[in-house]
Amino acid sequence: MTPVRLRDVTLRDGLQLTGKLLGTDTKVELARALLDSGIDALEIGAMARPDKVPPMANTLEVIAALTPEELQRCWVWTATPRGVTRAIEAGARNVEYCLSVSDQHNYANVGRTTEQSMAALPEAVDFAAVAGARLQLSLATAFTCPYRGMVDPQRVVDLVSDSRTADIPSVVLCDTLGQATPQQVRKLVKRVRDVTPEREIVFHGHDTWGLGVANTLAAIQVGASMVDGALGGLGGCPFAPGASGNTSTEDLLFALQPPWLTPPIFAGVVTAGGRLLDELGEENRSRAAQGARSTVDAFPWVS
Repeated sequence: MTPVRLRDVTLRDGLQLTGKLLGTDTKVELARALLDSGIDALEIGAMARPDKVPPMANTLEVIAALTPEELQRCWVWTATPRGVTRAIEAGARNVEYCLSVSDQHNYANVGRTTEQSMAALPEAVDFAAVAGARLQLSLATAFTCPYRGMVDPQRVVDLVSDSRTADIPSVVLCDTLGQATPQQVRKLVKRVRDVTPEREIVFHGHDTWGLGVANTLAAIQVGASMVDGALGGLGGCPFAPGASGNTSTEDLLFALQPPWLTPPIFAGVVTAGGRLLDELGEENRSRAAQGARSTVDAFPWVS
C-alpha cells in the first residue's frame, strides 16, 4: 500500500455549513493542536466571498497568525487566480485551485463554467510558480453532481490530461456528495494514476452514504497518497444539495493507524473534535470517537 498522509479539512470544508462562526484565535488554537498531534497537513480556510460562505471570512487573519513553518503544512482553498494571489500574498505556501467537473455545480459554486475556470488556471499556475508556492488542482464532483447525477469519468481524465494542468504536481479527486462506491473510486483513481503517473493523487471523500472510510481505503489501494478528513465528520458543500459531512478524521486515523499515532494522541484528537462540535452545536458523526468513549477499557484505543 502506498504511504499515505492525512490532511484534516475541518477549518475549511468542515466549517462551511456551520451556523456558528469561529474566531481567529479559536481556529489558530485548533490548527496548532492538530499539527502538534502529528497530522500531516491541514486546510485552514478559503478565499470565498464572506457573504456566500461566512465561516471563511477570517481566513486571511488565520494565515497571518500562523508561523511560516506551520504554513508549510497548511492549505488554502481558492477558485480564482485572484484568490490564489491573495492567499499567497498573505503568507500561504500551499494553495488549492478548485473547479467542478460538472458545469452545473461549477456555476453554482463559483459562478462560471468549468471551461472558464480552466481558462483562468494558467494565470494561477504562473503566479504560484513565481512565488515559489505549491498549487494543487482540486476537482469537485468527480463522481456525481447534485444537478445532473452521475459524472462521466472521461471528463475527469480530460481535465487532468489538459495541457493547462501540466505543471500542477497534485490533483484532488472529490466525492463531493459522498455517493461513490469503493469500486468506482478504485476505477477512477487508477485511471487518473495511469494517465498522469507523475502526479500525487489526493482523495477527498464524504460519508453521506456511509462509505467514506471504505472509499478512502479503496483510493489508497490504487495509488492515492494523501486523503482528507474532518473532525467528527463535520462539513459539506453549501452549493451541493444532499451533501453531508466529510469522512471523519478520527475514523481515518483509527483505520490507517500511522506510525506516529498512539492511544494518547488519538484520545487528544477525539477530545479536540468533541470540544469543537460541542461549541458549534453540531452532531459528532465519528464512529471511532464513539468507540473511544466506550466503557470497555481493555481495548487500548478506548480513552
